[in-house]
Parts: sequence; C-alpha cells; structure tokens
Amino acid sequence: MANRQEKIRLGAFLPGAGQHIAAWRHPESAKDQVLDIRYYQQLAKTAERGLFDAFFLADGLALYTRNGTFSRTAFGIGFEPVTLFAALATVTEHLGFVATASTTYEDPYLLARKFASLDHITGGRAAWNLVTTESDEAAQNFSLQQHPDHAERYRRAEEFYDVVTGLWDGWEEGALVADVERAIFVDPQKVHRLDHNGQYYRVRGPLNVPRSPQGRPVVVQAGSSEAGRELAGRTAEVIFTAQQSLAEAKAFYSDVKGRLAKYGRSPADLKIMPGVQPYVARTEAQAKAKYDELQELIHPDAGLGLLSGLTGGLVDLSTYDSDSPLPELPVTNNNRSRQALVYEIARSRGFTIRELYKWVAGARGHWTIVGSPKQIADQLEEWFTSEAADGFNIMPPVLPRDIDDFVNLVVPELQRRGLYRTAYEGATLRENLGLKAVVRAKAA
Repeated sequence: MANRQEKIRLGAFLPGAGQHIAAWRHPESAKDQVLDIRYYQQLAKTAERGLFDAFFLADGLALYTRNGTFSRTAFGIGFEPVTLFAALATVTEHLGFVATASTTYEDPYLLARKFASLDHITGGRAAWNLVTTESDEAAQNFSLQQHPDHAERYRRAEEFYDVVTGLWDGWEEGALVADVERAIFVDPQKVHRLDHNGQYYRVRGPLNVPRSPQGRPVVVQAGSSEAGRELAGRTAEVIFTAQQSLAEAKAFYSDVKGRLAKYGRSPADLKIMPGVQPYVARTEAQAKAKYDELQELIHPDAGLGLLSGLTGGLVDLSTYDSDSPLPELPVTNNNRSRQALVYEIARSRGFTIRELYKWVAGARGHWTIVGSPKQIADQLEEWFTSEAADGFNIMPPVLPRDIDDFVNLVVPELQRRGLYRTAYEGATLRENLGLKAVVRAKAA
C-alpha cells in the first residue's frame, strides 16, 4: 500500500429523503420535508460539522413516468441545485457545493454566468458537475423526439466545456477596479471577448460576471465510458464514479490518471471519489439490521422500474418472471457505463431480476458497505491507501439519519487514524480539495 501524505476527501450526496429507493417509506426519513429549505440547511450544517468538502446534488430534466413507477419513489422531486445552493451558502462558511448541469440541454453562456455567480455568492465554494444527460424523457422536454447520440453528446460536451471555461477566463484578476477618481469601474484592458466559432456554438462574450473567487469553479464529472474517461482526463478536477471492487477501482484510478499527461496535467490535478453507500451503526449486527429493514421496504414496481431505467429503458422488465435471470438486453444510447456495470453484476453473481433490483435499489451500482465504524473505516482506508480512490462521495441511505450517523461515528474514527482533517485547510473548495489555483495568463 502507498504511504499517502494527503487526507481522504469526502463529498455528501444528499437528495431529499435519502439515496435508497425505499428511503421515503422509512419512519426516520424526512419525506415530508423534501421541499423545505430549513431541512436542507440542516443537512448542509451537518455535512459542514463533519468537515465534508462538498454537498453534491444530481439533477434530472424530466419526471421519469415510464411504467408508472415514478409514483412509488421520491427520486426526481426536488430543487434545482444552483438555486438551492445559493440559499445554503448563507448558513455555511466552508462547505463546497457541487451542482449538476447538462451540456446537452443548457446554454454555455447562461451556465457560465450562473456558476460564476454561485462562486461569488459562496465566496469560492462552487463546482459544476458536467453531465451529458441520459434520457429521451429529457429530450422531449426540450423540443426533441429523442436523446442525441452518445458520441455526439460527448463531442458537444468537449466544445461546451471550452466555451464555458473560455468565458470564465475572459476576466483577468483585478479587472474590477471601481476607481472613483479616474471614473473607471472596470479596466477594459483586462476584459476579453471570447469570439468562439465552433461546430455547435457561436459565442461572442465576454461574460457579464467578473472572475470568480476560485479563478474558476471546480469542474466535476461522473462519466465512466471510454468517451467519459477521455473527457475527464482533459477537463475534470473531481470524478464521481461507480466501482464495486478494490481491483476495479484501482484499474479505473490508474486508467484515468494515466490520461492526464497528454493534456499537460499531473495526477494531483484530479481527485477520484467513488460513490459509497454506508450502513453504519455501533455494532455490525445493528448495521445489518438497518440494511435488511430498508430492503424489505422495496416495492416490486419501484425496483423493476429502477432496473429498467438503469438497463436502458427499452424493455419493460415487469413482463418477465422476476425470479428468472436478467434477459439479454440491447445496449442503448443512454447511460452506457452504468448499463455495463449492472449487466456485469447480474452475470458475475448469478442474480435473478428480483435479486438484481434489490441489489441496485440502494446505491444504483455504487459500492455498498455495512458494518461498525471500525469496519467502515477499514474499508475506506484500504481503498484510499491502495490508490483506488482519493476520497469518497458518501450516499446516505436514509436522510437525515444516516448522514448524522456517518458524521458521529465514522468521521471520528478516520480522524483518529490520521486519515481525515480535523479542520478545514482553506477558504475555497479548490483549496480544501488540494487542487491548484487557476490563473489566467495575461493577454499578449
């Protein structure tokens, strides 16, 4: 194992009632507060008390009504992340905020503007989770009949990223001078037009929001397909990924970090943070009871609907015998890396459809660990010291219970081992993650 001098980084992925598909049915869930800003403020305060780097939120651009299963889950109901995080910034001082936004359905100028604004509002704690989106339902909310092709989405994402970062870099440090004596509010020599003319976008610029406190908001990515890994190698500063075993995680870590050099980047420029769903209690037996209790709350319609979505959505799995093996299904245009993961789990473990949907219902393909604080910390430490991860995106099954338990039980154990901070190191998200500052070169 490597002797790592840095500390484990932690994100908190905190949607509504919790990460498990049946979380909202649990008596300790906050199912009645998923649209209550005070509830999210408390979640943010708990994450900051636990010295987490960031509060992470995914985002969907459609209500997935396929097969009628949406009515049995709390997924997809919630606030638009940038709007929510602007409010949460007022009750926190150090916690970062990672908001998801799509390169397929957003406009690069508007996205650059709102994330630069969020970075100012938070004092340098904003991050953009760059996604290409994955569903025809979203396409049909944006005047399209179907979702664009996988390869085209990633070509578009490459150019979208260049436009957004070009707009962020259009302002030099010190451009906003507010010089009353000279009657100059903005130094025009330090503000630059982008004049981008590409395959998908024509953007004049400059942005009408000055350079943000971090130079740029942190860029996060979650794709694990070949195209996603290559985009991450060029653009990402944090990757949120789904791995099931230490060997798989090490291979992913090595592969993506190995792509950085071709883009003039070093391994330290990228933090890889797999998703982890921990069931933690003071004893292993109590933790297992937590897990078993939630699994029993999964409604078959909800489980089948989730599994159908994760495997591409082209086949209604409710028409199959749930106690039979997963049938051969076509590879779709949507979330290919997650489809591949689910298929591999079904084959390697010999799961029936019912066993498979119960397995994915909690963490949707992410790593699930169950145990005492020591057992949870042992597993996180092994992945970290084996260079399979730089940190983890924690996915509590039931909220607010399980973020409280992680902060109260696991964080002290990691600190005792010297693996985790005891205080925030910096003022910005970039500083706390150990990422280098982004400095704009002066115009020639």
